[in-house]
Amino acid sequence: MRVLLSTVGSRGDVQPLVALASRMRESGHEACLCVSPDLRDWVEGHGFPFTPIGKQQRGMLSAPVAQPARPAPLSLEQLRPRAEATVMHQFTTIAEAARGCDAIVAVAGRLPFAARSVAEALGIGYVFATFSPVHLPSPHHPPFPVAGQDQSSVAGNLELWARDAERFNDRLRPALNSCRASAGLAPVDDVRSHVFTSRPWLAADPVLAPWPGPAGGAVWQAGAWILPDQRPLDPVLEAFLQAGEPPVYFGFGSMRMPPEVAPVIAAAARRAGRRAVISAGWAGLALAGGEPGCLVIGEVNQRNLFGRVAAVVHHGGAGTTTAAALAGAPQVVIPQAYDQHYWAQRVAHLGIGTAHPPGTPDADSLAAALGRALQPGVAARARALSPAIRTGGAQAAAANLIAGLRDSAGRRVTART
Repeated sequence: MRVLLSTVGSRGDVQPLVALASRMRESGHEACLCVSPDLRDWVEGHGFPFTPIGKQQRGMLSAPVAQPARPAPLSLEQLRPRAEATVMHQFTTIAEAARGCDAIVAVAGRLPFAARSVAEALGIGYVFATFSPVHLPSPHHPPFPVAGQDQSSVAGNLELWARDAERFNDRLRPALNSCRASAGLAPVDDVRSHVFTSRPWLAADPVLAPWPGPAGGAVWQAGAWILPDQRPLDPVLEAFLQAGEPPVYFGFGSMRMPPEVAPVIAAAARRAGRRAVISAGWAGLALAGGEPGCLVIGEVNQRNLFGRVAAVVHHGGAGTTTAAALAGAPQVVIPQAYDQHYWAQRVAHLGIGTAHPPGTPDADSLAAALGRALQPGVAARARALSPAIRTGGAQAAAANLIAGLRDSAGRRVTART
């Protein structure tokens, strides 16, 4: 069997797909990826066919933070042409990438809205997956806030989700149905439920991020899709770790962060009496002239490193949160956007770290948050939770996907006979 895995996003959105693709390959099946062009070398380095979709994400996500003024939200009339161009691009690109495939797995990032319609047009299977519960409608949590949307008068979460569905339809339904008509498909009435399906997959750990509905209900959850990583640490980093007490890791992944964050990190680490390992990330964080007790690094094996640090300070990406929890490291989460606020809340609720206010920290706020996370009780809870984190989510997803495709193939054969 051959499966297309698709999303539009950064490394954090794509790495779980490579984990699933690896499990498919181990089971004797094929997987190919249709993801952001930034990740071509990395995906092909793992041996998987690659099709680029969308724009370069690195330039968009790591652009300078400082702006003269926040731009006004775009009107519906301005958004619709962009949505039409996006949907048409997705329809063409995903359709070409999916030829010869038995199914498409589309993952929430910046959504591949056209993936299910392409699967229908090709007569193949379709699965929608997401990495945190707050992507999916529930009375227990609201959707992500939208710029320019006033939520102050809304009665509750269900009304917010209803407005979210209206937003999907207003922006995307005309373009999606136009593409569907060109492919000989009937129009859809509700875009979000069409994309999400009636049984989406939640690729998140049930302890860290439990679905707030009944087990075995409308959402299938088996654990996070974790990519095994056996790479050793860089010799310079290894020497730094061995030269003193465990440092604190600081990293913000693909997030926009101003250059002054790096000296703020160094100052906060000094106040906490800790050394610091700083991930440059897509923001290119650096320390001019160096800083005693600090080391700036590039891409790293997080699972290897996180087991050797005193704490992990990060933006709250699903993958980083899971990696830190699996390593048993206390966390400070400084959310910037998307579902990162949810992960900050979960870390605080579980008592395995602390949630820093959103945005850019200063030395005082960061040192205070770090002090709370480094308390013995927090560290003990983080270590105690570690064994409960599942590592077989990608394997379970691959098995479920393969079984579903075999069942579908069997039903087609039965229908023909």
